[in-house]
Amino acid sequence: MSMQSAILPHAGARTLNADALHADARRESFGLLALLSPGLLLVFAVIIVPIGWLFWLSLFDETGALSASNYARFFQQPSYIKTFLTTFKVAFAVTGACVVLGYPLAYMLSQLPRRAASICLILVILPFWTSVLVRTYAWLVILQRKGLINSWLIDLGVIGQPLPLANNFAGVIIGMTHIMLPFLVLPLYASMKTIDIDCLRAGMNLGASPAATFRQIFFPLSLPGLASGVVIVFVLCLGFFVTPALMGGGKVIMWAMRMEQTTSLYSNWGAGAALGVVLLAVTLALLGLFQWLLGARATGVWSSR
Repeated sequence: MSMQSAILPHAGARTLNADALHADARRESFGLLALLSPGLLLVFAVIIVPIGWLFWLSLFDETGALSASNYARFFQQPSYIKTFLTTFKVAFAVTGACVVLGYPLAYMLSQLPRRAASICLILVILPFWTSVLVRTYAWLVILQRKGLINSWLIDLGVIGQPLPLANNFAGVIIGMTHIMLPFLVLPLYASMKTIDIDCLRAGMNLGASPAATFRQIFFPLSLPGLASGVVIVFVLCLGFFVTPALMGGGKVIMWAMRMEQTTSLYSNWGAGAALGVVLLAVTLALLGLFQWLLGARATGVWSSR
């Protein structure tokens, strides 16, 4: 009896402590929710409501009747599928070009002294001070048949006929790569600057060559910044309008251009909304797949270690 009487107060004290901890956790959760409520309301008003309105608008045809004809048109007309595939071809090509050009540039910036890196970063950010429209027209002047590049190559005797560098797929890739490159370099550079140089020194002290140190230590540690830059560039490319419209010469039709034609030329807001919903759904699916692949790769790297 004495042992039971000694145990019961301790059990009651543990119960009271657990209840107090749960109450504190609930109060903390409510406090965090109160702090987050303005941001959540802003996200709801700016993102959730417009997307919901876009989806609701896509369910009505030209007569205002509830119908799925706007989505059925996507599978019935080959032009929709062609422009859809063109959009993702351009997005993947521009993203790949930005990775090929941006990763060495970001790596060089991360290895420079602070003052020199700051000057080079100003040169990377400098194109943001000029309008996208102005930069696109500048590329038209440079790449057209009588532009600077073709004129120089012909004068040097390298080519006999002007190269088709504008008003085609190649011109769109060149113009968009120039515009999108800073969006990959900046987050990648920020990620590379956080890599501890002692990790690289430790790898080399353990006998790893510079190439092996870069491949096994530096590159995996820079993947978060690379992934952020790739996502930013890819998503921006999917909705790009000005540069494909001008550099493509009417031969490269992307999804955003098709939306503009559908809404402004044909005044079919339901069909335009359906195009936006399909593009959003496919984009979210691809981003989810990319995140899963990146997580699976990271898990495999750590398990192999």
